[in-house]
Amino acid sequence: MHVRFLRGRRLHPCHRRCLKGCSLTSGRFSDDRMRNALSFIADQLGVDDKDARTLHMANNAVYALPRAGLVVRITRSTRLHDRIRKGARLGAWFAEVDAPTIRLAETDEQPLQYEDLLATVWELVPPAETPSIDDLGPVLREFHSLPVPDLGLPVWDPVGTARKRIADAEALADDDRDVLLDWCDRLGPLVNELVEHSPLSLVHGDAHVGNLLRRADGRVILCDFDSTCLGPFGVDLAAVAAAELWFRSTGEHTKLAKSYDHDVTTDSSWPVLREARELTFLVGGVPLMASTPGVAEEFQRRLHAMRTGDTSVPWTPYAHYSKLDSTN
Repeated sequence: MHVRFLRGRRLHPCHRRCLKGCSLTSGRFSDDRMRNALSFIADQLGVDDKDARTLHMANNAVYALPRAGLVVRITRSTRLHDRIRKGARLGAWFAEVDAPTIRLAETDEQPLQYEDLLATVWELVPPAETPSIDDLGPVLREFHSLPVPDLGLPVWDPVGTARKRIADAEALADDDRDVLLDWCDRLGPLVNELVEHSPLSLVHGDAHVGNLLRRADGRVILCDFDSTCLGPFGVDLAAVAAAELWFRSTGEHTKLAKSYDHDVTTDSSWPVLREARELTFLVGGVPLMASTPGVAEEFQRRLHAMRTGDTSVPWTPYAHYSKLDSTN
């Protein structure tokens, strides 16, 4: 396991201080800059953004524009634009096959651009009964049964994505960068071997209850397709299972295993799927450490936990810190 791999690294004194508290807010992806980007994009669309509501603020800034009936997703990375363009291509295809997904808004061209940021625009799903983990299994079953689209989708590559996030990092110490890159070097061949020996299907890539919505007609649908790719179906079961280990345990893995009728933790592929997801959990915040108060501390908390193998202190989602800092 990578925990043993990380334990050999000593925690630098400045990192110990950061665990106690620090404030970095001078980064490229601050809430204020994201709000400026939203205003620019709304102007391009010819809609009013005065009623904008922040829905999510982590790897993307996600805003609802209720009067316009739109949702705007703005990337908070400059190294992952390929994922945004892919999401726009997928959005058009989803409508053609009636996939269990949100729908791309009808605009002249997507994605839209603001400076070095890209954005996609989707139809707003009005508030309805919140989906539960019991809904996730059936939706994933339907999603996995979709035909493979002829869109040039990438094959599952969590290590490649992690390298891009590390390259896009803000305020990442050299020692920590070395640890992450060494981890990527070791995990990469294991991921490649799993992909080579697994049947591949369309996978969402970030399947959890937070990426579910319920339409007014009761149909439960998926959103957020940045990570959608071709890969082993277990990729979509591993996110919930791995989260049970590091975040607050809610019993969701057991419920998902029942609703999907498969327990991914019993598969021989589980150690690689788990480690790939843990790498994703860790590096997700590194482009934001100088942009959002609390993210740098949370990153150090997670890195320290993986170095020591300590799962006793639940992690806090990176998005939680932006919500606390948001003025929208």
